[in-house]
Amino acid sequence: MVVKEYDYIIVGAGSAGCTLAYRLGEDPGVRILVLEAGGWDKSPWIHIPLGWGKILQERLHDWQYYAEPEPNVDGRAVECARGKVVGGSSSTNAMAYVRGNPRDFARWAATGLPDWDYAHVLPYFKRLEGWEGGNNAWRGGDGPLKVQRCRYEDPLNEAFKQAAQQAGHAWNEDYNAGNHQEGFSQLQMTIAGGKRMSAARAYLYPAMARGNVDVEVGAQATRILFDGETARGIEYKQGGMLKQVNAAREVILSGGVINSPQLLMLSGIGDPQALAAHKIAVKAALPGVGKNLQDHVSVVLMYRRREPSPFLRNMRADRVALSLARAYAFGSGFASDVPGGTMAFLKSSPELDCPDMQMLLTSAALPAWPYFKPFRQPFADGFACRTVLLHPQSRGEVSLASSDPFAAPRIHQNFLAAPHDWQVVRKAIRSIREIARQGALARFVERETVPGPAVDGDAALDAFIRKSAITVHHPAGTCRMGPAGGPGTVADSVGRIHGLSGLRVVDASLMPDLTTGNINAPVIMIAEKIADHLRGRPALAPKVP
Repeated sequence: MVVKEYDYIIVGAGSAGCTLAYRLGEDPGVRILVLEAGGWDKSPWIHIPLGWGKILQERLHDWQYYAEPEPNVDGRAVECARGKVVGGSSSTNAMAYVRGNPRDFARWAATGLPDWDYAHVLPYFKRLEGWEGGNNAWRGGDGPLKVQRCRYEDPLNEAFKQAAQQAGHAWNEDYNAGNHQEGFSQLQMTIAGGKRMSAARAYLYPAMARGNVDVEVGAQATRILFDGETARGIEYKQGGMLKQVNAAREVILSGGVINSPQLLMLSGIGDPQALAAHKIAVKAALPGVGKNLQDHVSVVLMYRRREPSPFLRNMRADRVALSLARAYAFGSGFASDVPGGTMAFLKSSPELDCPDMQMLLTSAALPAWPYFKPFRQPFADGFACRTVLLHPQSRGEVSLASSDPFAAPRIHQNFLAAPHDWQVVRKAIRSIREIARQGALARFVERETVPGPAVDGDAALDAFIRKSAITVHHPAGTCRMGPAGGPGTVADSVGRIHGLSGLRVVDASLMPDLTTGNINAPVIMIAEKIADHLRGRPALAPKVP
């Protein structure tokens, strides 16, 4: 068997993998292979922003993961959608762009990672951004990832803003600038020219155009290959055949929070007792692999709308078909954005140093579908507001179900295991209700339909939370970075696996804990920053205006 060799093998063409391919490939003398288990991102549903709803509802381009049934969610197996396609979850997510709070990175620095404080990461956020407002002290205007404010038009958005202010909340013009994230804001999104700006579009395709980056799709990694304590390559299966490829410099795992620890464990890196249970020989004893799993928990409140919404009008089958075609061909019209636009970061207690609650307005009914009378009736008009628990104290883990690399791992989310988490979710629900009662929303709110006004006391709210809580698809932390020997650490500050060489992880699994908001932007920032280290370049100078 002829075994090819590259300088770098990147496992996973998601947000981090695409970014690494682009930055490492800036050196024309370097050869890079990206292995992606999914297929190419050719589906129109990926590129049309409105198609996100169909992707999520039908679990398209997805690993089909579910968490283990747990009592705090009424024994439900909560879905854990992860992108299985070129672009990874950046090709399937809701396109929200949130850096996080400066305090997030101060916490990371305090765990023994001084190069991850806000002063050190801000220059990388600026480098990656193509912000529609252009360069300034806080924002980057020339980066590969194009970012714009949500442009969806609905009078509900302005009314919601006014209602939030009537309820005593501040308006924040740019939650990704300055040191103050708190308040209501206009949502920022990875959309450009009316189409999704995935990591594949921003980074991978420009990298491939240089000629030194190859991508193999339908290629699922099954094992890391070692020469002693040094990673030398990857075994993967493609088209029913097992193949091998060697790395002259490094193997980089960017498979994400579920798949990166799974591949490490399959290769003998993890908790020795857990590995022994599956008859896997230990290569490196690192009990933290798969531990420290965190995710943002969400519940949704729904309202019946008094007057017809733009969304209901535009979802008539003939209209939405034309809108989808227009968005795909020209990047304009109703389908070139998502129904929403208003988001908030709030504190459950004033003494907190950063927000712990997020709210996202959806200016559309849930569920919704194309309709055309008399063949299919329209959905009940309405809107929804999603609450998000930003800093859960609960921790879960990813573990092996089998030594078979094609068996899904066990995902123990352990949602709402901490009393603190229940308190914050209840507070978030009550905060939304307070806003919905304000005069500015009177012309829009007919009534609360989910959970309904009768669900009010702590016990009733807790029952509603148990039966409806879901993930917002922001898992992190399962290959935690930190000093060697630190509690539960797996990798050092630049992703190198402790005790081994030629192997590192670069994705959201490195995060010590969750950032305040959606995590796609921080994942790309992490890859940008570690890419400089891999290339032997000086880190960008730390600076906060």
